[in-house]
Amino acid sequence: MGSGSADTSEAETARRASETTLDDVDHPLFSRLYSVATPLEWLFAPHRDWLATDLSGRVLDLGAGVGGMFGPVAERAGESLEYHALEPDATMRHAARKEARAVDLPVDIRAGRAEALPYPDACFDVVLSSVVFCTIEDPERALEEIARVLKPGGELRFFEHVRADGWRERGQTLLNPVWKRVGGGCTLDRDTVGLFVSHEAFAVERIDRLEFGVFPAKPFVRGRLRRRTLPS
Repeated sequence: MGSGSADTSEAETARRASETTLDDVDHPLFSRLYSVATPLEWLFAPHRDWLATDLSGRVLDLGAGVGGMFGPVAERAGESLEYHALEPDATMRHAARKEARAVDLPVDIRAGRAEALPYPDACFDVVLSSVVFCTIEDPERALEEIARVLKPGGELRFFEHVRADGWRERGQTLLNPVWKRVGGGCTLDRDTVGLFVSHEAFAVERIDRLEFGVFPAKPFVRGRLRRRTLPS
């Protein structure tokens, strides 16, 4: 019984890994422009530091990009930390591997999409999402996958730009088609907060609305959700 369950889990993980690799994406121009813009990372630095505070156990960096979280994590990493990163974009993944070496952070970096995570059930203590949900094609499915791979009591920590209010929301909607083309699939008017707070697998610990960013990529939110233990 136990062996069969383990075999099934391994087979499912392999299937997901195959699926996400086949769906691999590459936006080399956007990726290189993003890398050139890394001096602007100081704007994100306090929020990335907040995400990296008191990390322990097995952690997944979802949509790691060029490795923006690696430095803050490396500064705070303890011996108990096992760090994993997922990035579907081949050019960004290459840059992330270079960044991991530069900051001396051991990272298991894999290709894959958030909608089909190549990991077994309940295997992570924390999932980090740092300016990621705006680019995910199917955010509902991605959140289901995060719930699947988090252990009961585990955390989803996030820092995301989200839908604005009033005229700014209308402006985001108008700009969105062009923005997505030049921004590697980034969606301006996504209701990420609504998605997070409505999911039954998560309890909201905190959500902070930040006066941060520049229109149309504004406002930002950051927070923590706790994986509930749901009745079987």
